[in-house]
Amino acid sequence: MYNFKNYQYILALIFAIEEINENPNLLPNISLGFDFYNVRFTEKDTLMNAFIWLTAHKEKYILPNYNCEKRYFTAALTGTSWTISAQIGTLFQLFKFPQLSFGPYDPILSDRNQYSSLYQMGLKSSSLSLGIVSLVVHFRWSWVGLILPDDHKGNKILSDFRNEMERKGTCIAFVKMIPATWTSQFNNFWKNMDDTNVIIIYGDVDSLEGLMRNIGQRLLTWKVWIMNIEPHVTNSADYFMLDSFHGSLIFTHHYTERLEFTNFIQTVNPYKYPEDIYLPKLWHLFFKCSFSDIGCQLSNNCQFNASLDVLPRHILDVSMSDESTSIYNAVYAAAHSLHEMRLQQVQMQPYENGGKTVFFPWQLNSFLKDIEVRDKMNLDGRQKLNAEYDILNIWNLPKGLGRKVKIGSFSANAPQGQQLSLTEQIIQWPEEFSEIPQSVCSESCGHGFRKVTPEGNAVCCYKCTPCADNEISNETDVDQCVKCPESHYANTEKNHCLQKTVSFLAYEEPLGMALASIALCSSALTAFVIGIFVKHRDTPVVKANNHTLSYILLITLTFCFLCSLTFIGHPNKETCILQQTTFGVAFTVALATVLAKAITVVIAFKATFPGRMVRWLMVSRAPNYIIPICTLVQVVFCGIWMAISPPFIDQDVHSEHGHIIIFCNKGSSVAFHCVLGYLCFLALGGYTMAFLSRTLPDTFNESKFLSFSLLVFFCVWVTFLPVYHSTKGKYMVAMEIFSILASSTALLGFIFGPKCYIILLRPDENTFNYIRDKMHSRKNKSHKT
Repeated sequence: MYNFKNYQYILALIFAIEEINENPNLLPNISLGFDFYNVRFTEKDTLMNAFIWLTAHKEKYILPNYNCEKRYFTAALTGTSWTISAQIGTLFQLFKFPQLSFGPYDPILSDRNQYSSLYQMGLKSSSLSLGIVSLVVHFRWSWVGLILPDDHKGNKILSDFRNEMERKGTCIAFVKMIPATWTSQFNNFWKNMDDTNVIIIYGDVDSLEGLMRNIGQRLLTWKVWIMNIEPHVTNSADYFMLDSFHGSLIFTHHYTERLEFTNFIQTVNPYKYPEDIYLPKLWHLFFKCSFSDIGCQLSNNCQFNASLDVLPRHILDVSMSDESTSIYNAVYAAAHSLHEMRLQQVQMQPYENGGKTVFFPWQLNSFLKDIEVRDKMNLDGRQKLNAEYDILNIWNLPKGLGRKVKIGSFSANAPQGQQLSLTEQIIQWPEEFSEIPQSVCSESCGHGFRKVTPEGNAVCCYKCTPCADNEISNETDVDQCVKCPESHYANTEKNHCLQKTVSFLAYEEPLGMALASIALCSSALTAFVIGIFVKHRDTPVVKANNHTLSYILLITLTFCFLCSLTFIGHPNKETCILQQTTFGVAFTVALATVLAKAITVVIAFKATFPGRMVRWLMVSRAPNYIIPICTLVQVVFCGIWMAISPPFIDQDVHSEHGHIIIFCNKGSSVAFHCVLGYLCFLALGGYTMAFLSRTLPDTFNESKFLSFSLLVFFCVWVTFLPVYHSTKGKYMVAMEIFSILASSTALLGFIFGPKCYIILLRPDENTFNYIRDKMHSRKNKSHKT
């Protein structure tokens, strides 16, 4: 089992050293060399390799502080995890031996008290959590999982992710901590993994090795993995077309691509580097060359045009990874430090030994602290913050394609809203998804709904509830619906506010047309009755009922019918005032006339008895003065009403859905009820007078008709009050018009109906002879009795 991706580190080391050795301006007349060692499985074995390298002795003959081969080492490159660098650093710290770590940056290794000669080449990932969360927010993934190493770095990045996600309104579905040792007892690790489609993986190559192997073996092809490192394949025997990591997204530090490195890899082969024991294994595994275990040599039957750049990219990538770039920079940092030290000739105990310049490695520390590498990063820990990231998309379907395609970038230093840049059209998602995957705890609340989070649930796990009446939401996943203005109303879907239509009791609508027709027909009928009375003014029926008061009453009833027309149509300030004043005054005149007629009937029959006062009342026509007196009182009421709080135009936006009803507000409710109460008082007074004369002879007595008409009038307006207050909008106006027409019709019908019946249909009864004969017959009946 080999991890050939790590072999790129060796190639990057060789590439940098050869480039420096060929540069006449850097370390002239000095050639750099290297040794490399595998990282073992235990800390003891790791430190043992470090001792072997320092002393040049085999394991059984290690002599600390002594190097019998007199090899002169400049610096050590360690990685890829912080644990490896920390373990070796505890040993190198004793000798102040320069150590350059090419693994991910770790705050612990920047402790100068503990690791004074350790220099980290990796860039700080201070904005990595912000970049990943920004990507999650961009694709509206609100329910994501986290897989982190179970160490201080995992705890630190977990805190960063929690803070960023909480700030951006994203929730963590689960947190899985990667154990230090991957054994069968961690099968529970995979539970609840299907709760989300998007999972963030953070760690270094060593801490994620077991996880990556498990994910690859399980063929989890329905997950979008967001990672900070490229997955490393540790087994070349792969017979699957599918790949768990196809469609994954990787955040890598932005580096300038070096095409020279790609060209260098094309030239690497076992014959060029015969001392390399790994190249023959690569050629044997991938190019089917014969391989000899003795000396790790290839037989001569191997093709000469084989090259590493034809290998699948998931096996060996020809473009530099983050770690390879750090190795490249580390070699140059050591070379520049040596160059500066040689120029300044700062050497402790210089002497010649076989023509070689001798120096002590600890001398290099002062130069490494000040030297700047090509990425403008200072090695004493003062690294630039908020580095830029490239976002790569893995294309590995079919497996072996192994392409890493740059689909965007993230820069925390960019202006707000421009930090994340993506080209979504070229992104390939895992095989299970034909479009951008969804990863939410709850389905989005569409237009017309708002989110409601039950108590105890995460903010991303919510229910959708419809907006309240007259409220809308035209966006998804809103916390609160927006109330429509008073002039608008919410449509049925509750996603738009529509303009309300202005509504009033118009002539064009059926109700307004019907009421206006009734009013006009009634007023025409009243005019017809006036014509009948004028034409038959000399007949007993007209003369006997005080034709003057009858004319006044009929004319007033005509105005009563016509005043209802002021309630129909678009209201304005003038009509609002006119409709109430004409209503109050016209009905006052009508009721005062009825009262005068009732009093006249009583006086007429009482006049047959001796009494000067009764005769004076008949001669002076005193009852007729009731009309102006009563009318004057009502005019005073109306004047006070108009002066204090007159009617005005008002709007009713609630009675009818989608309509704004324009109507005349009464202004002072007390004044309106006083006017109406005064009318009822007159009706009650007239009814009382008519009721008192009910026993009088009925030849010329209209008391029964007066009392019945006033009783109907009184009932109409008493019934009007509760119905009026229980209706809204134009129906309230229609109710008032109906009451005006009904009460006016009652007065017209019950008072003048019987008279018109006699005049038109029984003209024989409208003669003085018929009336005289009828009176004689009644007298005879009374005498017999």
